[in-house]
Amino acid sequence: MARDGAVYVCQSCGAAQSKWAGQCPACNAWNSLVEEVTSRAPGSLAPTKATKTRGLAFEGLQSETPAPPRIATGVDEFDRVCGGGVVPGSAILIGGDPGVGKSTLMLQVVAQAALRGVKCAYISGEEAVEQVRGRAARMGLAHAPVKLAAETALRDIMDGLKKEHFDLVVIDSIQTMWSDAHEAGPGSVTQVRNCASELVRLAKKRGVAVILVGHVTKDGQIAGPRVVEHMVDAVLSFEGERGYPFRILRGAKNRFGATDEIGVFEMGDAGLNQVINPSALFLNDGGERAAGAAVFAGIEGSRPVLVEFQALVAPSAYGTPRRAVVGWDSGRLAMVLAVLESRCGLGFGNKDVYLNVAGGLRITEPAADLAAAAALASSALDEALPQDCVVFGEVSLSGEVRPVGRAETRLKEAAKLGFRRALAPMGAGDTLAVTGVSRLVDAVTRIGEQRWS
Repeated sequence: MARDGAVYVCQSCGAAQSKWAGQCPACNAWNSLVEEVTSRAPGSLAPTKATKTRGLAFEGLQSETPAPPRIATGVDEFDRVCGGGVVPGSAILIGGDPGVGKSTLMLQVVAQAALRGVKCAYISGEEAVEQVRGRAARMGLAHAPVKLAAETALRDIMDGLKKEHFDLVVIDSIQTMWSDAHEAGPGSVTQVRNCASELVRLAKKRGVAVILVGHVTKDGQIAGPRVVEHMVDAVLSFEGERGYPFRILRGAKNRFGATDEIGVFEMGDAGLNQVINPSALFLNDGGERAAGAAVFAGIEGSRPVLVEFQALVAPSAYGTPRRAVVGWDSGRLAMVLAVLESRCGLGFGNKDVYLNVAGGLRITEPAADLAAAAALASSALDEALPQDCVVFGEVSLSGEVRPVGRAETRLKEAAKLGFRRALAPMGAGDTLAVTGVSRLVDAVTRIGEQRWS
């Protein structure tokens, strides 16, 4: 096989350089440039004078051919994140930490879909066929008519998928795939990019839905070049904290549905169980609410979710107070603390501050500002919020409490779970007894004086 040339490709960002360097000029990563030699495979496109082109055929926006129906896999939480089911001919990339349950979820999806008459294939590059069968038996899905294969050679996989038509194909994982058209090793940027490109091309040409399982890096990003995320139609992230049985499937990109939609699962002995009402799962319904706890009425995608913010303000034993946060943005915590100090008169300069989102869920929307501030003020003042109270609202740097979207949906979800009052921006709604506040200092005063009328 002829060598066309060598380039040095960064294994972190995918940038190509003509010569080796200790640091990548694009992403500043050290010792990430690896030599990769590309060579043309037999039958590949080569620019010659005898090459004939077919031209470009244009079509209008309207079409008389109806779009094919979505593939309902039978796993409702997965279908929800995909936008109502898997679109035929689409390519989906799902990533997550090692051991979070990606392979378990994908096996459950293809098995449930196969039981509904969908022709499915599961191709594993990490496990043998017997290992996959053993996991299916533990999950009670051994009778599902799923075609299994253990292969890493891309050429053999493509030939097999072309000989037999499937509706849904899972590749676990894309980092283990290897193409003989390139001399780079499996998992390298060149191999991941080109293997993903070939599989996406197969999905578009033959109308088969392809799900690619991908690994993630230390900072939670899907490993490999970012161009892979641009190739696929949807990027899903499977999240879960160690020590918690809950798993969150979150949509980061979706060409056929809403982004930031979530599906909630609970890991059990027989696989993943779907959670229909995640709000009841993330809340602690035992006893009175302690000081430093506030229930936040949030929105994840199209779904309202109630989750508890827990805060602890304690005297610092060292010269530099500690700030620790789990499940929320640390920069947002620093901003809320600064507003509480400068606008509300609470002192945190010599106090350690700990903030935690219960249940392992990660909250990103600004509407959680007021809930975090209420939990911090409750802990600092040693005054508990009412047991039947939810909190939501955005806090500005001037100390104002700004309104947030879909307030009525948040209140209805809280009312469904037995909450009777809310601490929220002015004019939030009338589903519950809303204590409206326009400034953060008013909320802190009500918490300290226990005035909720």
